[in-house]
Amino acid sequence: MAKVMVRRIEDLETLERLGRARDFIDHCYDHPLSLDQISEKACFSRYHFLRLFRQAFNKTPHQYLIERRMEKAKELLGGDELRVTDVCFEVGFQSLGSFSTLFHKYVGQAPIMYREKVKQREQAKRQVPGCFLVMYKLESA
Repeated sequence: MAKVMVRRIEDLETLERLGRARDFIDHCYDHPLSLDQISEKACFSRYHFLRLFRQAFNKTPHQYLIERRMEKAKELLGGDELRVTDVCFEVGFQSLGSFSTLFHKYVGQAPIMYREKVKQREQAKRQVPGCFLVMYKLESA
């Protein structure tokens, strides 16, 4: 397997422009974003932008967008306010199937299972250890 050497981008203007595009993704992750829209924010052609973004961040703009969406989905699934379907649309997916598949790929479990695990962890944090109960009863007696 050949080792791929990635050249570092040292031009500050290029890095600033790529940063603007990444900020755009961070702020608009919940909208359908195309490579053309994102590359326009950096003022590069789509193919040049794609190559530069990958060099700078070691991932494509699409991979970065999906990661942002997954982070936000995990945050939203940690609460009980939204159904999984609502979370799917809230983070910018158009299909529950695509969302569930990608979520499982990135997180390692289905969204509903992730929510259940978060609930279990929260409940475990709220439980008082038995040693504290024993100490409390002994001191109050």
